[in-house]
Amino acid sequence: MHKIMFVCHGNICRSPMAEFILKKIVKENGLEKEFLISSSATSTEEIWRGVGNPVYPPAKRELLKHGITCDGKRAVQLKEEDYENYDLFICMDSANVRNATRILNGDCQNKVVKLLSFAGRDGDVSDPWYTDRFDVAYSDILEGCEALFKQIANKALSQLVTDI
Repeated sequence: MHKIMFVCHGNICRSPMAEFILKKIVKENGLEKEFLISSSATSTEEIWRGVGNPVYPPAKRELLKHGITCDGKRAVQLKEEDYENYDLFICMDSANVRNATRILNGDCQNKVVKLLSFAGRDGDVSDPWYTDRFDVAYSDILEGCEALFKQIANKALSQLVTDI
């Protein structure tokens, strides 16, 4: 099983978009049982008295344009104990990497990475909260998620070949 946690600042825009985009890719490939996919925040700004805010409406609308629903998703904060429960913590930008590493009390297993690194890019997924460009964020996240899925699928296939 591949256990993936997407991470952004508030868990209402980019990381839930990534969570549901990858879930769609996985479902389209019939591999839902092989993945645990979730998302979280490095801040508590979108969590009030233990209850997280829902996905930001413009992010939700952008997902719906592509046939993706995120109903029921509410912001949650990343916790130190998550480190042992996930294989990868995929961050949207450099600040998320820094904050996630702090929350997780380090990254001794090199599990914390930026999403666009899977697509061969070192850049950040720009925060549409500030730019209002949810279409650009969607495009970047889709590119990263497709590359991530391809890498996992190729790795699994190569593992099968070596096991034969």
